[in-house]
Amino acid sequence: MEAPRILAVEDEADIRSLVALALRAEGWAVEEAATGEAALASAAREPPDLVVLDLMLPGLDGLAVCRRLRASAKTRQVPILMLTARGEEADIVAGLDSGADDYVVKPFVPAVLAARVRSALRRAGRLGAPGDTRGEDDPWEFGGLSIHPSRHEASVDGKPAGLTATEFRMLLALARRPGRVFTRNQLLDALHGTRRAVTDRSIDVQVAGLRRKLGREERRIETVRGVGYRFADE
Repeated sequence: MEAPRILAVEDEADIRSLVALALRAEGWAVEEAATGEAALASAAREPPDLVVLDLMLPGLDGLAVCRRLRASAKTRQVPILMLTARGEEADIVAGLDSGADDYVVKPFVPAVLAARVRSALRRAGRLGAPGDTRGEDDPWEFGGLSIHPSRHEASVDGKPAGLTATEFRMLLALARRPGRVFTRNQLLDALHGTRRAVTDRSIDVQVAGLRRKLGREERRIETVRGVGYRFADE
């Protein structure tokens, strides 16, 4: 398998160089873009395996770039890791709602950035390891937690968890993409579709109920403060 190709989009030259250096040190091919327009042109010519995308870009900003990448059939499935300012929870939520898979805050540690990219590439099946190839007929095992999609069943240490239909759908949505951060709105869409009459805070209540039923495996559902939730498979 060829080395993954990463598109690094950042208007500040020093930060862009730091991003590129950290990723090239892992043996990955990196193409750099200083503007959103240049990033879209590059992705249209040759879709990358992953995009590291700054939110605060001149002209076409990161949110607009993210939406356009998700709207294109050529780049719809490309993982997007966004860079955002420390503590800007609103930016994080907006980026994830626009289609980003994960985020790294600035200032960032290069090793952490590389680890996040590595995890996203692994989930997408671009590091020689299989991606998410779990079948619907086979149980998914995560330590003491077992999920059986086709039977709509979940068990902990061999005992049925007794999940409601909504709780099971939430668990399944999270477990399909381990490590991915889901905003409350994204989880609501997964559970109820875009036409819904419930609020995003109802997700917190449902997560609390799900965790209680998972017992010692409640740690699988991680809270990302101010943003939403993700599933931990390790």
